[in-house]
Amino acid sequence: MLEIDGIKFRSEEEYNLALKDKKLIDDIKAHFDMSTPDGITAIYRELQTKTFYSDLGRAFDDEIFEKYDRNRSNSASVKSSKGVKKSPRNADKKTKDEVVLTQEIKDEINRQNRKRSFLVILLVVISLGCIGYFVKYMLDAEQAEGAAEEWASLKDSSAAQFLSVEPVLKKEYSEEVVIPEILDEYKVLYNKNKSLIGWVKIEDTKIDYPVMQTVNNEYYLKHNFDQKEDANGCIFLDCNCDVILGNTNYIIYGHHMNSGKMFGSLVKYGNKEFYEKHKYIQFDTIYEKGTYEVMYAFRTHIYNTDEITFKYYQFIDANSEAEFNSAMEAMAELSLYDTGVTATYGDQLITLSTCDYQEENGRFAVVAKRIN
Repeated sequence: MLEIDGIKFRSEEEYNLALKDKKLIDDIKAHFDMSTPDGITAIYRELQTKTFYSDLGRAFDDEIFEKYDRNRSNSASVKSSKGVKKSPRNADKKTKDEVVLTQEIKDEINRQNRKRSFLVILLVVISLGCIGYFVKYMLDAEQAEGAAEEWASLKDSSAAQFLSVEPVLKKEYSEEVVIPEILDEYKVLYNKNKSLIGWVKIEDTKIDYPVMQTVNNEYYLKHNFDQKEDANGCIFLDCNCDVILGNTNYIIYGHHMNSGKMFGSLVKYGNKEFYEKHKYIQFDTIYEKGTYEVMYAFRTHIYNTDEITFKYYQFIDANSEAEFNSAMEAMAELSLYDTGVTATYGDQLITLSTCDYQEENGRFAVVAKRIN
């Protein structure tokens, strides 16, 4: 057990702080006479500018304060016993040292009050900001709920069959590529926003949304279907995917909203019992309908660019059967449970991806293969 002047310390850190305080105490004792009232007063003033970090230092500080306070009481008693006349003039009279000490105390009180006022104002501002953000979040969530119902009604609109809509392509294709017609049920929605690329739905969840796609993976993180800023964002397809030429794996992103909106309910697939009752995901492109069977559900995170490992968010096309099988093995190893469902080279896959808050930069993903 580490000890200084009879005081024991539980750790080396506390002991080192006590050594620092002891050096300061020894220095003060060497410069001031602790046996006289004037010496105690001088030490008391000196300590107003010092800070102790250990029980040793705080004990010395308390000792000086007690002696200083006792000296002041004794001084007052002596003056009273000598019959000092307590005229207003004598009552207000103070020594130069007392005036200086009183002013120091007032200055310290003023500093503390200013700090306290600043902290109160800062906390009020932060609280108002949090309340404002929460209110906006709830309003956005409510608007998103209403908008989702509107989108669904437009998708099912009977007027769509009478529309003739030409797709606005996001890149140029060779003349050999046949551009399919947009399905009737998506024509009205497509006319409202040409970034529409499909629709995703999972039964018994709030996942029943249009899927967007633009030239980057940033825009629809913070914009809604009407292209207004919205913390809920939109569900969107990775900008590197191509639903006309097709890819091995369509990666679809959505926010993990605490309200359950967007992909907030996707993490339910972390429970195998939920999977057992929700084995299928409906994902249509604007050109064709598709049903997918869930294969894997796993938690992972975003890796550093120099880390050599399987990164599901980069798996869009397999250039060979070996590459495809390697990706399947990696995802099967990550999967939280065995579904018994497998895929072979040439199968069409989708990966639904959202944030996972169980680790820094965490991600939760569900992978499914097309069955019709």
